Amino acid sequence: MKCIFLVTAKRLKQALIIFTAILLGTGMIYSERDTLTVFAQNSKDKGPQAIYKVDTKDKKIALTFDISWGEARPGPILDILKEKKLNNKVTIFLSSPWSQRHPEIVKRIVEEGYEIGSHGHKHDFYSKYTDEEIRNQIGKAHNILTELTKQKPNLIRLPNGDFDKRVLQIAGEMGYTVIQWDTDSKDWLNPGADQIVKNVLSKVHPGDIILMHASDSCKQTHIALPVIIDKLRAEGYEFVTVSELIAGSQVKTQEIN
Repeated sequence: MKCIFLVTAKRLKQALIIFTAILLGTGMIYSERDTLTVFAQNSKDKGPQAIYKVDTKDKKIALTFDISWGEARPGPILDILKEKKLNNKVTIFLSSPWSQRHPEIVKRIVEEGYEIGSHGHKHDFYSKYTDEEIRNQIGKAHNILTELTKQKPNLIRLPNGDFDKRVLQIAGEMGYTVIQWDTDSKDWLNPGADQIVKNVLSKVHPGDIILMHASDSCKQTHIALPVIIDKLRAEGYEFVTVSELIAGSQVKTQEIN
């Protein structure tokens, strides 16, 4: 008995569309294989990694600030943090050119006990630099911050949050741990104080690293900050420095292939 299969033009067209979609999807995955990132937990891989958060059930979070421009905003923000008794529980990443221009603010940050990290030298995209230029930028910032603070920073948040495998590798060789964030307040967009509060509270979780700024370009951070602190405390969160957060914890990193 012979079986005859009838294929209509419509079904043939559908089959071709599906087949083409599969080919395109496979091609995209293949072409992007060198830029795809994966989350690694306590990875045994010795490859370069950046820390975004830690896996913990304890309601501990790290509130972090970047400073790279201006002198009007840091003071009010430092006032709030001191008033809220968080001056020794917050990590501040300092741009070295900014630090050179404002040694008196750096002195206050040191004296009040904040954890200090590097925010690099030039505020640029380091992934476009040569290996030598990357070392020069990180090294220059390290020397300047060490001289000004009398401390040797070992945490770095790269300008623009930009890095690739080479940047991470070189930073690690120079004794630095690269720190990113899992919750972005987006205060740099100046979306309004209420929105900044919402951006943090809607995403915050145990082991979180929160990104905020104390640069003059962020005009609403000092308004949102007291509300954020009070609400997080009301929810049972404890503020710790980045170093305290990652010490003895399962670090959530992002591995760069």
